[in-house]
Amino acid sequence: MAVIPLRRREGLKALLWLSPWLAGFGVFFAYPLLATVYFSFFKYDLFSLSFTGLDNYAYFLKDDRAWISIRNTAWLVVVMVPAQVLFALGVAQLVTRLKAGVGFFRTVFYLPSLIPVTAGTVAFVFLMNPATGPVNRILGLAGVQGPDWFGDKDWSKPGLTLLAMWGVGNLMVIFLAALLDVPRHLYEAAAIDGAGAWRQFRSITLPTIRPVLMFSAVTGVIYTLQYFTQAMIAARVASGTTDAPGTAFTPGYPEMSTLTLPQWLFQTGFRDYTMGYACVLALVLFAASLVFTLILLRQFRGFEEVAS
Repeated sequence: MAVIPLRRREGLKALLWLSPWLAGFGVFFAYPLLATVYFSFFKYDLFSLSFTGLDNYAYFLKDDRAWISIRNTAWLVVVMVPAQVLFALGVAQLVTRLKAGVGFFRTVFYLPSLIPVTAGTVAFVFLMNPATGPVNRILGLAGVQGPDWFGDKDWSKPGLTLLAMWGVGNLMVIFLAALLDVPRHLYEAAAIDGAGAWRQFRSITLPTIRPVLMFSAVTGVIYTLQYFTQAMIAARVASGTTDAPGTAFTPGYPEMSTLTLPQWLFQTGFRDYTMGYACVLALVLFAASLVFTLILLRQFRGFEEVAS
């Protein structure tokens, strides 16, 4: 009977323990990715399959709506993600400094994140309604003419950004836990040395919570690149479109300003049944997620080297 070498036995044991992860990786990531690449070279409508080579990629380069959706998605990544992170960090910093009512304010800021996405988006659009919403009425009392938040192409994406900031409760709680975990003696030593609040925040707080900042930025970018539900519902409610028989809502209201890449992927794949072209859009989305994640990881690594 042949004796299996120790190194091979250890390797087989490691593969055995890794087999659940390897199976999940293969079934839920590797196979779908390879299938997406394969179908991107075909004209595929769920019923027939014909090879078209690079035609889908050539059409992508000429697809105006695809590029509009990419610009809108990039805008949301560049503006919405930093706004969410900074607002959540600011709220968490404020809550940690409160002397009384900490539980109340923590609950108030966290509650919006518990509302279902659909209900929360519908309610927010009604709150921002230019004619009957309380937000514009309050602005009117202050002498400010409120905009048509979700009916004006110049204000629709800022409106979605405010919606995202309204629901940062989950991120706020994470930052709150990270801030409370910063050793108090570091602040006391810095105060003795004459460091002000900003210097303490920059030299103590930020380096300590750096892993949480990296996590929030990376997950925020990935989530925003997949931004779909809120933009679709806000556009539908603002436009007054209903699902009447024989009607189909085209995402992007107003004037394609809220059209994101996942929405256009959904439109081409599940409404126009051009699955081959939808696979190209999915690969573009995957590549964008990969590039943004690598850039963020490199930036945080550089920040860590500078801080050390």
